[in-house]
Formats: sequence, structure tokens, C-alpha cells
Amino acid sequence: MSNLTTSLPNLQPSARVKEPVTQDLQGFRDAARVQQSLMAGAEKRCLVWIARRLPAWVNPDHLTALGFASMILAGASYALAGLWAPSLLVVNVWLAVNWFGDSLDGTLARERHCQRPRYGFYVDHMVDSLGALFVVAGLGSSGYMTWWVAAGLLLSFYLLSINAYLATYTLGTFRLSYWKFSPTEIRILLGVGNFVALLRPTVRLIPTHPRFFDVSGAVAIASMLAVLAVSVARNTIALYRLERIKCAG
Repeated sequence: MSNLTTSLPNLQPSARVKEPVTQDLQGFRDAARVQQSLMAGAEKRCLVWIARRLPAWVNPDHLTALGFASMILAGASYALAGLWAPSLLVVNVWLAVNWFGDSLDGTLARERHCQRPRYGFYVDHMVDSLGALFVVAGLGSSGYMTWWVAAGLLLSFYLLSINAYLATYTLGTFRLSYWKFSPTEIRILLGVGNFVALLRPTVRLIPTHPRFFDVSGAVAIASMLAVLAVSVARNTIALYRLERIKCAG
């Protein structure tokens, strides 16, 4: 979930297919990036301002590593919250660090004209996927969210991610936000949720007093599945129209 440049293979037929690792960039083109979140404009200006003032020894790989480490530490802080509740607020510190590293690495690469499209796309999104695993595992072990909700949350995230990556490859568009929400807005919501869970770990308005993170997690799952359903339908229709053929018989 960052601003690293994405890329697509050119699907022109070739007499000889080279190994992916040894291919040059000549057959690749950048995918159009779609960012229409609530904070997109202000965030972009802020990231560019920071990127232009970072010392020369800081490179995009450093920021990617920082973002990944912060996700591991956020997951560990969630797990610790089962023993020490204020650790929920420590998670917010790591979420801020994750925004800095995960959102800034691609911006820095573009500002310094040192993009690595295939490397960046692959590494960045593997880091996002592994980072999500650590965070959700920490939530599930914290006692503030049941394991079945945590598993549903992770599965929904992975399905939405797979859909985005497939759409990037097949349609040439990499969507960074859905329904005005991007990873930045999600980090903010999660940070607010940590404050609420610390003060009110259960939802008292519901007779069974379920855990706050179980209720919010269920809402997040339903929202992601709804986004997934709409996106899959739109992508399928778009691809059908692009590649409509008449089949004999």
C-alpha cells in the first residue's frame, strides 16, 4: 500500500521469452496510478516537500525497510496490549512511522528520478502483504479481537489486494484508493480505533457487549467485500468489452 511506481509487461508476442529476472525494461510500461482519496492532494504535497529535504544518504530502500519494520513492531505492540493496555497507543506511533516509510519511498524515487518499476512494485507489495499479516496476527493475539474476525479481515484484505494487482496487469490502472479511502485514511481510522478500544474495549450499546474491534472488524470485512464485488464486476465488464470476440458454434 504505497506510492512506488507500478509497471506492466507489454503483451506483444515474442519469438523467444527470456527469464523474468534477466528481462530489460524495454518491454515494460508504467501503469496509470489512480489516487482519489480524501487526503490525496494534501498528502502528495506533504510527501514531495519531505522528499526534497531528505539527506542524500537516505534512499527508497531505507524507507521501504523502515515501513516494514514499523508494521512488525505494530503487530508486536498489539500483542503486548493483552498484558499492558496502553500498548494500543504505541501502535499509533508505529502507524505514523509506517506512513512515513511506506508512503514516501515511491515519492523519493520519483523526485530523484531513480525509479525501478518492477523491483519497486514487487518488493513494495510483498512488504505490504507481510506487514498486514503481522498487524492482524498481533490484533488476534491481543485479546481485543477474536481470531475468526482477524482471519476474515486478513482474507478480505488479501482478496482486495489480489484484485488490485490483477487489474493493474490486465487494465493498466493501479488503483490506490476505493470509495475515497486509501491506506492513509485507513491508518487514521485504525489509530482512532486504538484510542476507543483502550477506553471502551466492548460495545455496551449491544446487549451481548461484543468487543469493539470485533464489531469494527466485521464492518471492515463487509466494506472490503462490497468494494471487491463492485470492483470485480466493473473490471470483468471492462475486460469483456475490450476483448469481445465472436465465437463460432
